[in-house]
Amino acid sequence: MSLGEDGYDEDHGLTRTRLPEGEGDPYAPRRGRGGRGGARGGMSSRNLITVVGVVVLLIAAIAFANRGGGSDSGDSEKSGDKVSSGATAPSGVKPVGGKSGGIASGFARTEQGAQSAATNFAVALGGSGMFEKASRHAIVDAIHTPDAARDLQAKLDQAYSAGFLKSLGLNDDGSAPKGQTFVSRTIPVGTKATAFNESEATVEVWCTGLVGVAGEGSTKPVAQTWFTVTEKLRWTDDDWKLTSSEQKQGPAPVSGDLRASSADEITNAVNGYGGFTYAR
Repeated sequence: MSLGEDGYDEDHGLTRTRLPEGEGDPYAPRRGRGGRGGARGGMSSRNLITVVGVVVLLIAAIAFANRGGGSDSGDSEKSGDKVSSGATAPSGVKPVGGKSGGIASGFARTEQGAQSAATNFAVALGGSGMFEKASRHAIVDAIHTPDAARDLQAKLDQAYSAGFLKSLGLNDDGSAPKGQTFVSRTIPVGTKATAFNESEATVEVWCTGLVGVAGEGSTKPVAQTWFTVTEKLRWTDDDWKLTSSEQKQGPAPVSGDLRASSADEITNAVNGYGGFTYAR
């Protein structure tokens, strides 16, 4: 642990309060006065006040963090088509436990449930499984209404053509060349419901992502992207399902001044770190 001159713990993000009584450790036992030497037993009143103050602040911070999303989300769920403008926040509702084709299912019939569904669907649509025909068909069937899936399969088969896959540095079947790893991963940053009732919802999911081919000789190195997915959902068979989705670029922040990792580091990270099931 390292403390800066201002008492900030850079390793753990903690602030250490220093009392204006000299250079010694303010949390150490006090020395007796009048040349008595030795440590005085117990804790001084000032130190006791400091410790109590820190505890109170911690309790207040924990209570604030556990408040949930406030009244915005709850109000929107009770008022039909009212749109929520509140920030994404934990709701206290138990996360989904079901899976359909390896994708989360069993979402609540609420605005937050629709946002959770849309977020998990964005991850699935932006994953590497969409680039191989068999897995793409399974994903589309799992997250769309039956009518939407039926109409979408042929269009996606045409969109993921051999020419398109080749432009990404992939083989005709969507696999990566030997010795290389194809990376396509979507990481949601936040969600916003722009319309909601108990039968239909429109949700925007702001995402960052990784896409490219890692490995020696790759002509398409892994790069970061920023985009927003707008999804229309319908309550179907006791769950939220997609009827359509579209994507646009941004909003994108200024890129950080970071050293790009090697292809091996990226490959190890992608293979070593799994994804998440998202629920509010």
